[in-house]
Amino acid sequence: MTDSPAPAGSAPGEVDAEALRRRALAALLTARERTALLTDSVDDDELTAQHSPLMSPLVWDLAHIGNQEELWLLRGVAGREALRPEIDGLYDAFEHPRAARPSLPLLPPAEARAYAAEVRGRALDVLDGTPLEGGRPLVRSGFAFGMIAQHEQQHDETMLITHQLRSGPAVLTAPVPPAASDAADLPTEVLVPGGPFTMGTSTEPWALDNERPAHVRDVPGFLIDTTPVTCGAYQEFIEDGGYTEQRWWVPEGWAMVREHELTAPLFWHQDAGQWLRRRFGITEVVPAGEPVLHVSWYEADAFARWAGRRLPTEAEWEKAARHDPASGRSRRYPWGDADPAPELANLGQRHLRPAPAGAYARGASPCGARQLIGDVWEWTSSDFLPYPGFSTFPYREYSEVFFGPAHKVLRGGSFAVDPVACRGTFRNWDLPVRRQIFSGFRTARDA
Repeated sequence: MTDSPAPAGSAPGEVDAEALRRRALAALLTARERTALLTDSVDDDELTAQHSPLMSPLVWDLAHIGNQEELWLLRGVAGREALRPEIDGLYDAFEHPRAARPSLPLLPPAEARAYAAEVRGRALDVLDGTPLEGGRPLVRSGFAFGMIAQHEQQHDETMLITHQLRSGPAVLTAPVPPAASDAADLPTEVLVPGGPFTMGTSTEPWALDNERPAHVRDVPGFLIDTTPVTCGAYQEFIEDGGYTEQRWWVPEGWAMVREHELTAPLFWHQDAGQWLRRRFGITEVVPAGEPVLHVSWYEADAFARWAGRRLPTEAEWEKAARHDPASGRSRRYPWGDADPAPELANLGQRHLRPAPAGAYARGASPCGARQLIGDVWEWTSSDFLPYPGFSTFPYREYSEVFFGPAHKVLRGGSFAVDPVACRGTFRNWDLPVRRQIFSGFRTARDA
């Protein structure tokens, strides 16, 4: 990652350092407001409790956010002495698995808040005084500050998952997302013509190493669902014996179904013949027209096989989301190069659920697919692998150590993802068994 990218709207090679500085400040402040919401909404006992062995105690995430900010901005960018070197190991995500973190001598809530606040105050001084033109790759175009804002928002999403897993009454509220007024008129699938397109990026200022470099992929023509698969469609799969018919499942997926006696997506249950779900402390009827949520890659793949289709490859997903046949170029987002806005996509925890399938008409991609950004992370059929010419930056543990067949790629973000950590090139990945994440999918077929 040695290029000097320009922010959106700048001429090639031109860097508006002050615009990037303002963007970094806004991103850092927005992330901290969300962190406060997620940690101030529960008492200290709930902050220190482990609500699931799959997740850390919320107080671990809070101090980890501060520790990473100190490591990269205070020490890495500014070269300052460590504030609390003795806690580095406690908050090293690779040193301690999530299930073991409650047994560590973690900072208590008040101390964790004070530490994160002290780091943030000093980090904003560093941002104010650091040149963003040229120089080291870590600070060029404000990369380190953008990386830390993305990191905090990613942990905010993780903490929101913890909120979904916790028992007890609801503590978070949000308005309902907009309706899909013309959903009934939409085709079930749209055509993406075959041919080359540019995948990845070499110009997005805060793109992470696994999104780089931009390269050409030749993708044969295919058809892809106009919207993510809905809860109603998924119920048809269940009712047709989806979880009892081995033929739809890869062997590892069938073993998961049998071992855990799965019959439906996570958080679903039946009562008097009706499917209900628990969502952030509220039990409600499963909404038939909403994208299905909390399904593993194995479940998504099984549904696609049952439907006579398949999951799209990662390249197919990105071509459907970004490629503009009229200009031959790849956009930053399905709707164009403009930053996300509330009328374009369901992002940033603005709502605590996906919007109905077919919403956000203004956010459609050139091929006509909707909701490719926001609402639900979408499983693809692809393993998480490096792009041709990949170069690790700034550390191996962000991407490189996860490359290989063990992890599947998800694309597009969810309602829990902030815009700073979501774009047409952004790549997420997880184990195919994962269900607690805000994951859904759409299907595809050859043209």
